[in-house]
Amino acid sequence: MTQLDQFLIRAEAMLARLESILPNANAAPDWQAATAFRWRRRHHGSNQNGYLQAVGHMSDIALSDLHNIEPQKNQINQNTQQFVAGKPANNVLLTGARGTGKSSLIKACLNQYAAQGLRLIEVDKDDLADLPDIVDLVAGRPERFIIFCDDLSFEEGEGGYKALKVALDGSIAAQSDNVLIYATSNRRHLLPEKVSDNTSYRTSEDGDLHPGETVEEKISLSERFGLWVSFYPFKQDDYLDIVGHWLTHFGCDAEQITAAQGDALRWALQRGSRSGRVAWQFAKDHAGRMAK
Repeated sequence: MTQLDQFLIRAEAMLARLESILPNANAAPDWQAATAFRWRRRHHGSNQNGYLQAVGHMSDIALSDLHNIEPQKNQINQNTQQFVAGKPANNVLLTGARGTGKSSLIKACLNQYAAQGLRLIEVDKDDLADLPDIVDLVAGRPERFIIFCDDLSFEEGEGGYKALKVALDGSIAAQSDNVLIYATSNRRHLLPEKVSDNTSYRTSEDGDLHPGETVEEKISLSERFGLWVSFYPFKQDDYLDIVGHWLTHFGCDAEQITAAQGDALRWALQRGSRSGRVAWQFAKDHAGRMAK
């Protein structure tokens, strides 16, 4: 082997090591491949490169499938409609009871407006530090992008909290006008609230109650969402109405739906919840058994 060959081998090895250290540009996806994408990380040694992965099989849920949340549906639909039309619109925080349609409502809005250029990018809480990279990747695109953070909550000291806070309001750079953030959470303030937090409240001379710095920090992220939408547990009749909708979807007739109500209530009792998710799960089970 000549000295030149040895030099080339060493040079190729050095380039390979450099490629594993230096950050690569975040690759743009095939925008025509899907209407929804997930932000993923590639791991190459110490280097972690983000990219958008197309979602091949998106839920086909429609706004008409979501029952007994009309006020919430109207608020989210109106905000999304404004956004798609290029009008002013707000980042949204959807909070409240489990299984009441928070995530489904966002997916239904995507299905409603995808033909008008709406796209969805799902980002895990652990990857929120990449929000500036994601915004840069889609800035200037003709589509309108909702960055979707599902089941969002933070523990003390997590880095994603501050990253999201900056992305919503606190950055020196203006938020791109083709991007909004929609987040769902069971916690309205996104951070755990402790009994000790109450000791930080103070009373002024005129008797007004003021939160201390700890409480201010915990509510500051939620306040950066322009629109708060709250969801509540369903009443029994609401739950049975949702069960009936999904049983109809699976081909059951009115008589079969009425006969199934007792089983539907027992199903909910076993799970300790009368939510839309539980109604959907019961309907799948019941319709599947009826089809035998």
